[in-house]
Amino acid sequence: MNGLKHLLHLWRVGRVLARYDVLILMDQAGPLPFPARFARAVLSFAALKKARKEEVGKRLAMALEDLGPAYVKLGQALATRADMVGVDIAKALSNLQDKVKPFSLDIAKDTLKSELGAGLESLFAEFEDEPVAAASIAQVHRAKTMHGDRVAVKILRPDIEWRFAKDLALFRWTAERLEKWNVKSRRLRPVAVVDTLADSVARELDLRLEAAAASELGDLMQGEEGYHIPTVDWERTSRRILTTEWIDGVPLTDPEALEQLGLDKIHLSERMVQIFLTQAMRDGFFHADLHQGNLLVTEDGTIVAVDFGIVGRLDKGSRRYLAEILYGFLKRDYMRIAQIHFDAGYVPAHHKVADFAAAMRAIGEPILGLPVKEISAGHLLAQLFATTERFEMATQPHLILLQKTMVMVEGLALSLNPNINMWEASEPVLEAWMREEMGPEAQAADAILDAVRLVRRLPNILKAAEHWADGMLQPETPQAAPKQDKTPIYTAAFLGGLGGALIALLATLF
Repeated sequence: MNGLKHLLHLWRVGRVLARYDVLILMDQAGPLPFPARFARAVLSFAALKKARKEEVGKRLAMALEDLGPAYVKLGQALATRADMVGVDIAKALSNLQDKVKPFSLDIAKDTLKSELGAGLESLFAEFEDEPVAAASIAQVHRAKTMHGDRVAVKILRPDIEWRFAKDLALFRWTAERLEKWNVKSRRLRPVAVVDTLADSVARELDLRLEAAAASELGDLMQGEEGYHIPTVDWERTSRRILTTEWIDGVPLTDPEALEQLGLDKIHLSERMVQIFLTQAMRDGFFHADLHQGNLLVTEDGTIVAVDFGIVGRLDKGSRRYLAEILYGFLKRDYMRIAQIHFDAGYVPAHHKVADFAAAMRAIGEPILGLPVKEISAGHLLAQLFATTERFEMATQPHLILLQKTMVMVEGLALSLNPNINMWEASEPVLEAWMREEMGPEAQAADAILDAVRLVRRLPNILKAAEHWADGMLQPETPQAAPKQDKTPIYTAAFLGGLGGALIALLATLF
């Protein structure tokens, strides 16, 4: 019964996609079963002539906006997956807008009363009827508490949980069948992509979690010069209501307003890059939704972040991996980059390190021939993730989120300062992290990593030696001799590899 329900829902979605003539993208998924090919042929007659004038990526973005908030979120997630949809489509999807018509003040009042147990008049001395922002999940009103504190009140849309649950169930059902029917798609882990999206949406639909993220980031970034996170009003916060300190500021991407305030846009662009890297590399916890409107600037030049529905976390091993990747590309040390991927377990061990190093060289050399200020770290990582199919490198959702956020940060920085040198802006943060994590001098990183790799290989070496010694001590018999000569070494290699993987995992935790 559920299958029939999903098929009917999918048919309705297909009609919208057909109107914008984007069903041709199904061809990229490889051979499809007959029902899918038949449905595509029937639906293709519904394409709008005017839609065909646009590029396919823009048509897809328009279709997703028509389909609703869950599809907008899916498009934003796919914008980070150039390996799945291609670079041009990913770029078009990155411009998806998450703006919709506001819901009524009566609905806002009902939500406040049901969530906080009191009427609007009891909670706030002032409450503006019209929202200052309205998106697919929630809208924000400006208000003032009885104590005179100016606050921003974020309220979830009515029935938004049910709408997302219905669409996400379809996404997962479709992803499961894609993995079943198309072997090539399994490396891209479409089910994992949907699960990551569902987890992100679940966090956005519980505003207590957003409040917790804002509070944690505020604690971690306390004392950071030129950066502020609004404090949470926990008394007026619940699952569907979030109340925070109101901040007067102008959008970071409004050049005219910044000039009127006399702010240094070059300094702001560099500071924004450094703040992001500080969160990601030092703390392993970063604001991952840095689109236009989520960053404000006050009169004194302080950058203020808002909207913490999407945040990212990186463990120490992932942070070390990223620092080493960026360092390796800058130094043109492709063997180092390759070895890091194998050490982290991102590339299956049956591939050759030298072959992977050659693939990394093919990515790096065309880019690194450019002036350093023209090299985008975000797009460098995007190319890395998009060219690993041959090596069966599985998708790492937490790294994809970081790469997406890095691209957003670079775009915002370039809008303020087209001549910004990303690497120079990043250097103080990366250097400080490398010194702290890799030793007193960043130049010692190679020696330390070599020592770590040797320690990780020791159990394999010792196990192999033990089996070899056992084989040498066994009495020689005509039947047993060939088995004693080779089998222990192969067994040791297998067990040693398994043990080495476990030790490598433990090494990233301590």
